[in-house]
Parts: sequence; structure tokens; C-alpha cells
Amino acid sequence: MKLLHVVGARPNFPKLAPVFRAAKVAGVEQVVVHTGQHYDDALSGNFFRDLEIPPPDINLSVGSEAHAVQTARIMERIAPVLEEQQPDWLLVYGDVNSTMAAALVASKLGIRIAHVEAGLRSFDRTMPEEINRLVTDRLADLLLTPSRDADEQLRREGEPDEEIVFVGNVMIDSLFHALGAAKASRYRERLGVNGDSVVVTLHRPSNVDAPERLASLASALRDIAEARPVIFPAHPRTRQRLAAAAIDLGRVRLLDPIAYTEMLDLVSGAAVVVTDSGGLQEETTALGVPCLTVRDNTERPITVTEGTNQLVRDPAMLPSLVRDARRPAQPRRPEGWDGHAGLRIVETLAARS
Repeated sequence: MKLLHVVGARPNFPKLAPVFRAAKVAGVEQVVVHTGQHYDDALSGNFFRDLEIPPPDINLSVGSEAHAVQTARIMERIAPVLEEQQPDWLLVYGDVNSTMAAALVASKLGIRIAHVEAGLRSFDRTMPEEINRLVTDRLADLLLTPSRDADEQLRREGEPDEEIVFVGNVMIDSLFHALGAAKASRYRERLGVNGDSVVVTLHRPSNVDAPERLASLASALRDIAEARPVIFPAHPRTRQRLAAAAIDLGRVRLLDPIAYTEMLDLVSGAAVVVTDSGGLQEETTALGVPCLTVRDNTERPITVTEGTNQLVRDPAMLPSLVRDARRPAQPRRPEGWDGHAGLRIVETLAARS
């Protein structure tokens, strides 16, 4: 069996890592293609080091562009790679442009596609990620789901049962794998923060591209930072938007993007996380950390129904919600969030090769 993995953005790498490691142990031939969708080392390169997987075999270097341009470049550059490598399976992860673009090319070349994290839906087609999820799931030959509700969603959309396999959450595999190294990094200690801190990440266009919305979020964060430490590792796009709007964050500590293990140490010791990230919704649930997601919807409802996540539509509510947040005495961890999802994926692929 030969696997070709396609990744392109920061959220993909913790999903790739457990599958790659499990396949390596099984002696499977593997090729990793990085599209270069995120090309900053702090966003991509250090993830491979932190997750203890080798650098990608091929980098398509597409760079950060508008969605149409970026998608077209990925399709153009990955086609000859797929034709040369001829894998038994193309593995795509999550919902970024690289996921959808690679799946579209592979489908036309007759290469079987396995989608890791299939079946998640926000039901909001204004989100580019939702379009990527829908297209990828329609084209995939094997739909590897992180939760039972994803199975049901795919059945409602008409996907055949034989293509749907519940494997659990690969993100949690990576979290468990890296937690020891995260604690050893002592990043919180180096920042001088304790268990009272609030960790913030914001990057979605709905939050950072609308000046009024961004100003409202900044106002809430300023209020919170008057009472406790607020740490905000900012995506480059978010920094640009803050600067362009001349937004004052007050006592909020704005940081450049940080390494995966550093972020994990920060989040695991936080009192609350404020985010619009899908991955952090899952990680906080696994860690038992209260999470306030500043979005109208989530493609990961299990983090609300079984986890520590709460949707916050109005940023003005954040200060009071942060003040009232408490860690659960006995956090619930959803089914399949056990650190073995990567192994189940490799076993499923081998059984169908």
C-alpha cells in the first residue's frame, strides 16, 4: 500500500501526524505533499518538528493568495505529482483549500480519496471551509469521521454506509502525543502567566475582516485584560487587520504565532480560551478547559453537547462569560477521542487496499 498525504495549512498537520506515525510503524510507503498554502515557518515548519514527523517530501509553494488563485495553483501543481506517484490512496485532511483542490484532481485521475475528518458541517455556506467540506465529501471514496454525528450527517446527504467509517478524532491523538513535550516547554512559565490567563485566537474573515466586528471583539478583550492576563498569539492576517484599523488592545499581550507545543502548554493551563478555531474547540474539550467560540455556528457541535465549548454570537457577552467560566470537575471526552484514531485509519485503509 502506498499513501500520499496532502496538507497545506496549520490545522492539517496535527491531523496528519498520527496517521503518518501509525503507517510508518506498519511499514507503509508514504509521500507527504505540502502545498505551501501557509508558508510562514511559524505557521507550518515548526509543526513538523513539534509533531515528530519528517519534513514533507514535496512542497508545491503555492503561497497565500485569493481562494480562486490558490485553489487553481494547487490543482495545477499537484496533478503531475499524483500522476507520477500513483498512490493507492490520497489522504486529505480537514477543510482547507488544499483538501478540496487535491480531491478534485485525484477524482479526475481515478485515484481513490480518503477524507480524514469527514462529515462535519457548519451549515453556513458563506464560510469557504464549508464549501471545501461539501465538495471533498462528495468526491471521497472513504469518509473517515471523527464523531457519530458526522456519520449521521453523511447518511442524510446520501452517502452509502460502506463508504462511512467512524475512526475518532486524530487531533486528540496529536494532543496526547505532544502533551508531555508541551509541559516540558514551560512556555507559560516563561511568559509569566498562571491558571488565571485567557488565551485568544482569532483568524476567520467573519471576525477579522469586518472592522466593526473586530473593534467589538477588541473592546471585549480590553475589558477582560483589565482583570486578568489575556494572551493573544495572532495570525499574520489578524495582525494586519488590527494595524489597518488602528485598533487599541489595551493590556492584551499580542504575540507572533507560536509553536504547537507552546500553544498546547498555554491552552492546557488557561482559565478560558476565546477563539474562532475549530481545532481549539476540540482541544479544549479534551483538556477540560472552558472555550468561548465567537461564531454563530460550529461544525463541531459535539464540543458543545458533550464538551466545554459555548458559542458566543455577541462579543459584548465575553467579559461576563469569562468571569463566570469554570473548569468542569469531571470533563467528558467524546467517543473515539482516545489517542488511537490514527491507527484505526491505517487499519481501515489496509483492509480496503
